[in-house]
Amino acid sequence: MAIGIGANLPSKVGGPAEAVRAAIDDLATSGRVTAISSLYRTEPVGMANQPMFVNAAAVVETDLDPVGLLEFLLATERSYGRDREHDVAKGPRVLDLDLLLFDERVIRTDRLTVPHPALAERRFVLAPLAEIAPGWRHPVLGKTMAELLAELPAKGVNGPEAVRKIIEGQPVQ
Repeated sequence: MAIGIGANLPSKVGGPAEAVRAAIDDLATSGRVTAISSLYRTEPVGMANQPMFVNAAAVVETDLDPVGLLEFLLATERSYGRDREHDVAKGPRVLDLDLLLFDERVIRTDRLTVPHPALAERRFVLAPLAEIAPGWRHPVLGKTMAELLAELPAKGVNGPEAVRKIIEGQPVQ
């Protein structure tokens, strides 16, 4: 399973980079983290007047079903102080955990859509994911993460200049 991780506000563990790293550690309680991307400093998308984000991606092997994993991710966000019910959509947040891919499954319910509906449109998601899983295929579009990344525009909030690697990823033992 692929998880997108992001933050742009301080939390109980420190700044956004510390929140992203701590959230990766928390993911290990849901299963086994098998890959961790580098951390990226990224421009906000959707609401420009907010701090820069720190984003990453992780691959997790888990026995949880998709809804169970979603519940785990939402509970983890809440433990950092995120309140999705009252947060401004696309606004600043202490932690954002998105279920991007769940094996090759396509899930569309009122609570969960997998693959993540904006996965193929966001460099801040695709850059870290393509770093650790470049050959994974989007189960609807049939393209790899590397191919989807290569198709993004060269300028603007999805351009390479808007998503910069700041801390190298670490291999998982």
